Amino acid sequence: RPTQAVCVPAFHLHMTAATMQVSQKDFQKAQEQLKLLKKDPGNETKLKLYALFKQATEGPCNAPKPGMLDFIKKAKWDAWNSLGNLSQDDARQKYADLVSSLVSAESASQKKEASPEEGRHDGYETLIVTTKNNITKIMFNRPDRKNAINHQMYREIIKALEEAGKNDSTIAVITGNGDYYSSGNDLNNFANVQPGEMEKMAKDGAVLLKEFVGHFIDFPKPLIAVVNGPAIGICVTVLGLCDLVYASDRATFHSPFSQLGQSPEGCSSYLFPKIMGLAKASEMLLFNKKLTAAEACAQGLVTEVFPDSSFQKEVWARLEAYASLPKNSLAVSKQLLRSMEKEKLHAVNSRECEVLTERWLSDECVNAIVSFFQKKSKL
Repeated sequence: RPTQAVCVPAFHLHMTAATMQVSQKDFQKAQEQLKLLKKDPGNETKLKLYALFKQATEGPCNAPKPGMLDFIKKAKWDAWNSLGNLSQDDARQKYADLVSSLVSAESASQKKEASPEEGRHDGYETLIVTTKNNITKIMFNRPDRKNAINHQMYREIIKALEEAGKNDSTIAVITGNGDYYSSGNDLNNFANVQPGEMEKMAKDGAVLLKEFVGHFIDFPKPLIAVVNGPAIGICVTVLGLCDLVYASDRATFHSPFSQLGQSPEGCSSYLFPKIMGLAKASEMLLFNKKLTAAEACAQGLVTEVFPDSSFQKEVWARLEAYASLPKNSLAVSKQLLRSMEKEKLHAVNSRECEVLTERWLSDECVNAIVSFFQKKSKL
């Protein structure tokens, strides 16, 4: 095939070489900075870093596609393959930019932690727990992961509810940090499970979930959800166990169980039909309907909706007024309201966890989760 001579000014060649040299230098510096990060950036970010590194050092994906059940290798392969023909120079630059953003975020977080909020409780990594003005606030604090609930966060919420139930606060409030209330169960909880460990994972997960929901059922004081943004899965289903639910008008409510080959939890199989009627509950729990804040309020799941622009100001003013009411009177009245149902709710929680254990071990559920990760890696 004949080649054509292309005339390129020497100045342009010089600038291109200099840019490549800087890019390689930044790339090497980024690798060193990554080692100094103290916080795990999460599986999604680690997959991006892995893919960009492979693209920067080896070019487009050239490895054979792993088997469907090899979740870890499959996720890595998908992430690398999704970069297509991205040039090695661009991959180096994107890698360096991503590491730089992680370093900046961690630095900002460390500065914030250096001057802790008044009344802040120690011993939490995935939550910010504070007690002020007779209110214990439990804030989901994984904004970079849309406040998805991983195993550590489940345990920390259990601990926070235990502490809030025993301390001197009058009421407890659950809310989210950032744009999301919570995106629900972190599906990366399933990502690193080998095929031989599936049964243990399912049984351990059911034990943890049963304990988690049990703490909502047994919580002795008024428990109020302040839903600041989209809510998905487990953080939606336990809303039926809260005493009040206030929502921003930008909040949405979604429980996509059948989409993921799973089944309802959080006592929603019993409470949602009682709250909104069987037909509306079926639409949500069986057919994955996402509710707006206004729809959730009309169906009884949400107590009141506020404009997002004034949401925090209006809600917290109201909560401070509630927290000034006689503490013991509120606790006794709340327990009277719940006492007739408590035994039933624990039985429902146990049954839901049994069914979920079976679902997690089913081929249908495994295939649905694999499909979810495949779609996610292509975004």
